[in-house]
Amino acid sequence: MTILVAGATGNLGGRLVKALLARGATVRALVRTGTDPKKLEKLTNANVTIVEADMTDPGQLTVACEGVNCIVSALQGLRDVIVTLQSRLLDAAIEAGVPRFIPSDFATDFTTLPAGENRNFDLRREFMDYIDSTPIRATSIMNGAFADLLMRDLPLLDFSKKQVGYWDNPDRRADFTTTDDIAAYTAAAALDIDPPRLLRIASFQHSPAELAEAASAVTGESFTLVNMGSLAGLAEYNRRERAANPDGEQQLYPRWQQGQYMQSMFSTLNDPLDNDRYTGIQWTSVNEVLANRMRRN
Repeated sequence: MTILVAGATGNLGGRLVKALLARGATVRALVRTGTDPKKLEKLTNANVTIVEADMTDPGQLTVACEGVNCIVSALQGLRDVIVTLQSRLLDAAIEAGVPRFIPSDFATDFTTLPAGENRNFDLRREFMDYIDSTPIRATSIMNGAFADLLMRDLPLLDFSKKQVGYWDNPDRRADFTTTDDIAAYTAAAALDIDPPRLLRIASFQHSPAELAEAASAVTGESFTLVNMGSLAGLAEYNRRERAANPDGEQQLYPRWQQGQYMQSMFSTLNDPLDNDRYTGIQWTSVNEVLANRMRRN
């Protein structure tokens, strides 16, 4: 099969390309005209076909999509990317007769959460409504939180303070998936001729209490649990911060996004998981993630 990857020069996109090649796919990378030649050289050396296109030109996008079995979008950004650019790419895919499309959702399962509490999810909802109004077959990968966030100090897991924060309940679990695991699973889904609309995955599902236990085991030091308040209180705080900082609506990483992320990831849990749908995926454990952090430090 030929799979077109949009956003192939990015972090997740690059891993998707590698995972698709490992599964024997023919990979075509859609990149913006004028992309850094060094990034293109890396893809070309991996036997990836490069298609440069003006992302505002429907005709060029349609040509890029011709002969493709599935499009995987790893595009990241605000409304101009998640809604406008992806919609333009979707229209081109339909015009070219592409049967399947995997949008750049890759998040906590926002279909189970109320609208209006997470800007990034609302953008994805808007595009989901559009894609579901078209004849193309779409599949969204819901992976919970990116496990990469455990690689840096946050209120959830702070190595410098040896603390793990929680809201409401230290035993409330959340979904965590590594970028490599997301890429491996998405590659398998892209090659699946009959995937469902939603696929829910997680490398591991851990509570703050379990994160503290894992961090203590990996480091040999004791991590304490810290009560950060309630999820309802966090939601109210997020609303106040967002209202007080309207400029953040046009920023990729506004100051209130971290709070929205934490609120969402502990507000739902993928159940059941679709981890076993595809073979050949070695799911990463929390201990492996934290051990990798120790090596980097």
